[in-house]
Amino acid sequence: MPQLSVVVPVFNERDNIPPLLAEIAGALRGKVDFEIVYVDDDSSDDSRQVLGNEKAKYPELRVIHHVSRSGQSTAVWNGVRAAKGTWIATLDGDGQNDPADIPKLLAARDTAGPRVRLFAGWRTTRRDSFNKRISSKIANAVRSRMLKDATPDTGCGLKLFERDVFLRLPYFDHMHRYLPALVKRAGYESQSVPVGHRPRTAGTSKYGMLDRLWVGIADLRGVAWLMRRGKVTEVEEL
Repeated sequence: MPQLSVVVPVFNERDNIPPLLAEIAGALRGKVDFEIVYVDDDSSDDSRQVLGNEKAKYPELRVIHHVSRSGQSTAVWNGVRAAKGTWIATLDGDGQNDPADIPKLLAARDTAGPRVRLFAGWRTTRRDSFNKRISSKIANAVRSRMLKDATPDTGCGLKLFERDVFLRLPYFDHMHRYLPALVKRAGYESQSVPVGHRPRTAGTSKYGMLDRLWVGIADLRGVAWLMRRGKVTEVEEL
């Protein structure tokens, strides 16, 4: 059984798949027993065919395919469910997260306290457009104020978490943006770890600023309700 499963959701990222796979393998081989789980969200390009071709080069690679498009959170959820590792690292499929930062998250895990079960990448220097940086800054400030999750960057796709803890969290679309708050609700802690961020070199972004705004408002209200209604109690057997 692998110690680590790297879950990568993709939609129409054919040109980013081969270089990112090579970087993941290069960052982890010889350091940890791992597998790579790509989840293709019913891409309309030939991403699935590219992944099929890459399987011959990478014995660690597994490919999950959505028969209909379901979104990034569902892709992450299904990837984690299919994963065999006890710990999960997630990466965006666009290549902007650097796989070389995964060992940094693993090192943070090895020195953290027993209640820390989520290590969230913190993009201290963003390599995105001005509009994207501003919208993320505002969203992070509003979210942090409402949810008090003490996390400066929940939108970073690079994260490390315990599989069993993740699968106990409430599932909903866009949940991947609220993992620190949901982990806190479950009675655990998160730790932010500074990581690199790179400009997109191929393909196009799948999110617009207005998409994030309107969906984010509804999600934020729902997560705030979950936080208020959640209750964790330590138990003991007599």
